[in-house]
Parts: sequence; structure tokens; C-alpha cells
Amino acid sequence: MPRNLTTLVLVALATSASTLASAAPSADEVLSANKAATAGSAWDDKAALKLEYDYSGQGLTGKIESLEDLKNGRWADGFNIGPATGANGYDGTIAWNKDPSGAVTKQEGGEQRAIAINDGFRRANLWWKPDHAGAALVSDGEKTEDGTIYDVLTVTPKDGKNFDAWFDAKTHLLTRIVEKQGPQTITSTMSDYRPVDGVKLAYKTLINNGDKKYDQIVTLTAATFLPAQPDSAFAMPKVNLTDYSIAGGNETSVPLELVNNHIYGNVAVDGKPYTFVFDTGGVNLVTPTTADQLGLKAEGKMQGNGAGSGHMDIGLTKVGSLQIGKATIKDQTFAVAPLDQLTPAEGKAMPGMVGFETFRRFVTRFDYGNKTLTLIKPSAFDPRDAGVAIPVAFNGNTIEIKATYNGVPGNFTVDTGSRASLTLNGPFAKAHNLRSGKGVEAITGWGIGGPSWAYAMRGNTLQIGSFTVNNPVVEVSTDKGGAFSDASLAGNIGAGILKRYVVTLDYDNSKMYLKPGAPMADLDTFDRSGMWINEAPEGFVVVDASAGAPAAEAGLKKGDVITAVDGKPAREIRLYDLRQRLRDDAPGTVVDLAVKRANETKDLKVTLRDLI
Repeated sequence: MPRNLTTLVLVALATSASTLASAAPSADEVLSANKAATAGSAWDDKAALKLEYDYSGQGLTGKIESLEDLKNGRWADGFNIGPATGANGYDGTIAWNKDPSGAVTKQEGGEQRAIAINDGFRRANLWWKPDHAGAALVSDGEKTEDGTIYDVLTVTPKDGKNFDAWFDAKTHLLTRIVEKQGPQTITSTMSDYRPVDGVKLAYKTLINNGDKKYDQIVTLTAATFLPAQPDSAFAMPKVNLTDYSIAGGNETSVPLELVNNHIYGNVAVDGKPYTFVFDTGGVNLVTPTTADQLGLKAEGKMQGNGAGSGHMDIGLTKVGSLQIGKATIKDQTFAVAPLDQLTPAEGKAMPGMVGFETFRRFVTRFDYGNKTLTLIKPSAFDPRDAGVAIPVAFNGNTIEIKATYNGVPGNFTVDTGSRASLTLNGPFAKAHNLRSGKGVEAITGWGIGGPSWAYAMRGNTLQIGSFTVNNPVVEVSTDKGGAFSDASLAGNIGAGILKRYVVTLDYDNSKMYLKPGAPMADLDTFDRSGMWINEAPEGFVVVDASAGAPAAEAGLKKGDVITAVDGKPAREIRLYDLRQRLRDDAPGTVVDLAVKRANETKDLKVTLRDLI
């Protein structure tokens, strides 16, 4: 059964089992009983298995086909769910993904390969082999839940990662897999075992995240055992994408605007003009409002996660064309998500996003200093003047590079959609004791999951290839959920770092090029007021005021509304301009604020100072 249906959506899955441990048989005894319960030696001469499923959940229905190598743990899946089609697989060496836009990428980032190995290990029941195919097995004892006793094993396949397998102690059938994937815990519950060609297969699998709203059910409709399949059946497909073009040449450039360190540029969707954000951490996306304006139908309500501990409901739709300058992409599956909910935090409308599917088709150059974005046909790209090449790895639709912070190596996401300079994921920072020095606890960003909290400090040294960034602003995430709680990654390199360079992304060849860019202002400064403000009808609402920081010392509190700044009505001031002033004005600057609290208005003076 496939572990992932599309790369458009991050599905957070969790379990809330209440358990009571007691004595149990050994791991070998549990697995021996499991094999016997599913027909024992009848499995031994079976080489491959083709499976067909019905899919339902998250507001979508569809079909899934799987091909499994029962001897070596290779597998390949294809899906057609709602408006999305795609595939993923593991050929014994490479984990790969064919996303709904038709692009195929090798999945080497994060835990993608380890999770694919785990999937193949379970599909082929490699734990039945005498040496368990090199896996480490630990019995967790018997656990009782809702009156049923389970034998629970923790299994770590060779080159994979650990997961828990729950076997019914009475029937000896595998009933549950619990596996941590990044910041999410995936729980799959198997039931309705039926005989097929002398063995037993689970006909129903329920995937749940603790919220029935996002339940997914996969039902087996056909199963056929096959002889051994050729290597090509599991290999990463070769595709020649023909759905994109650049009129009249090999490249096109458009102006970009940098707001809150986010890149905005003009696009046309099905011929209608918009200004979208360009985000290497995201996907091609429109908001429900934009979809309505274009007459697009959204299907499904999947759980979308990112920065922040919350989530958004995400649907899917079909878009006829996306145009950026003279570049056009046709017939695309777009996500539909309420990105416009971020407008109060941004101070600028976000009707949509240009993301992975676009960057996957072109070589993309972000020239922050000269405020241009260039799309280049991959066949025409000349890397000789692009700068220093740095290998990238794909983790779903995001890209990662190897870098070091304070001498500690790690894998970092490259994210043009992050306003920050460098965010360290909480588990990575804790493991290497990287939180240190003068700093402040604060809301430091706002993403698809809402506010993102961190300890902001003046950092040490970030090394990216041959480039050294000294003393950047570093945010050590304190989020309990979302992207920055992912223990499999070191952190996130955002636009605060990237805007030092001309950044060229060559997804075809898994490379990023960096070269020094034109000088930029507002580098590595951090808010000197100690408050996070969002737009509100009467001005700017204080979402948080850090304890002991200038805003709180001046008397500002959460929920206050700033109606004027130095005598100028707040409605005449752009949010991002005020934020920049609170970052860049010199320590000691006094900012006069008119503040409304309930029915009272008072004048407060905030004296800016360095907090990190």
C-alpha cells in the first residue's frame, strides 16, 4: 500500500494509543506466528504481487495500483485521485516520485529513501527471512488497548528507520504500523484479511491523524501474484515534459518585488493577471478566491502543513495555463489553499503561489540585488557564469543542501518563501546545544500553520559550500509542530541569507548555483521593538509583545491596536514598511504610537534597542 499519494500535501498522521505493557513472546516468535497465520510456506514461491485499490478520504476518491517485489522489497505505485495523477516507487537503490504535474524526481532528501526502504521491507515481509534482511528487531512486550492484546515490535530495517509493528496476539495478524515521518507520525491500521491464492491479505487500511476529518481508507479490490518482474518495472520513469515553453527565445526575465523578504512577481493564470509569491518551499497554488474568479473547481480537503504548528485545508484543481513573462506552462494541477489568510501578517495580498512544478521545468534565477527573476530553458542553460555549484537533494517538493552551522553539519532546506535568515529546527539545535547568547523569545514568522515561535539570537558561522556567512540572525525554533519541529532536518535557509547572492536553481541536474549579488540593505537586522504586529481594520494589532522588550516596557499588550505612528494614521502606513523601520532604525530611536485598547486610546513611546 502506498505511503504517500501526492507530493502536493503534507499529511500529518498521529496515533493516541493508551497502552499497558506486560510480558511477551520474542520478536522471532511473533514473526513466525505472523507468517503461519497468513499461510506460512505458501508465501515462499511467490515473487511479485500486483494490487488494485479504491481510495477515499479527504474529500477525494480514486484508484491506486501497486506492484511489489516480494523477494527484494522493490515497489512502484500509480494513483489517479480526484484531479491528480502520479506515481512513486523504490527500485532497490533509488526512491523516486512522479508528481501530479508529470515531473519525475529522485527523492534523496530528508528521510525519503529510508521511508521507501521501510515500505518495501514491509510489503515483502522481509522480516520473515532468517536474518530479517539485516533489520534490527526489539520486542516492546505485550500491550493492551480496548481489550485487545498486541505483540509490539520496534523494527529498524537496514538503511531504513525505526517503526512500530502491532500484531494481534490472538490472530497473529499485523494490525497496525506506526512510523515517524519528519514531524508527523503516520499510523496505518490493517483489517479485513481475506485469502488470495493461498495466503491472507489485508483488504482494508485506515490512515488516521487523530482527526476523522482527514481519515483515508484504502480498500483492496484485486490482487494477482506474478512471476519475478524486470528491473524496469520498478525503475524511475523517464519523461520528456512538453507542457512548457518560452516564446521567442531561451529565457525570459520579469521584475520581482521583495516584501518581508518574500519574492513577488507578476503572472497570468488562464489569461488573468495576478501578483504571486515565488516560493521554493511551496507548490503552484491559488487561493479559493482566485479559483472562484477563474471559475476553477476545487476538489478535496487535505491537510496542509508548513511553518507554524497549525494547518490549512488544501484542495486540488486544474489550471489551463500559467504565464510568467514569455514563459508558459499548460494543463497543471494546482493546490487550492486559503493563502489569503496570511494577508494580515504580510500586509500584501497573496492570491497565489509559484512553486516546485514551475521551478522543476526551468532553470530559475533569483537576482535579489537587481530585482529580477529569470526562467531559462534547461537545454540552453550555461552554468559557466552561474557561480559556485552546490548539490541539492529533493525532499518531496522542497530542496535541501548540506551546510554547517557553528561547525555542525546538517541538511538544510533552501526556502525563498521564508522571511528569516537561518532557522534551526528545535531538535537539531537541542541535540547540538546551539541555543546560546543574548536573545529573545518571539513570534518570528507566519506560515501556513500560523505563527511560528523561536528564540532569536545573533548566530555564529554558516558555511554553504565555499561561502561563509558570519553572525547572521538565527532563530532557534520552539514550535511544537510543523516544519521546524522536524528532527530529520537541521534547519531552513531563508531569504535573509539568500538575498546576498544571485541564486540559480537547476532542478534537472540537482544543483544550486550561488554567486555574490548586488549590495542589499536590511541584512541581518532583527526587530528592535519586541512585538509582532498584523494588519487590522483600524491599523495594526499587537499579536505578541515579548516580555522585557521595548514594546512591553512601553505598556503595549496583546490585542492592542496601533492607530497612528509618529502622528501618521496607521492606515496610511504599509505594514512591511513599519516592520522594516522597527528593525533598521537606530537603537535609541523613540517611536510614538497611538494605541487603542477597548474604548480607550493612549499615547505610548517605544524606545528601540537591540534584543539580540
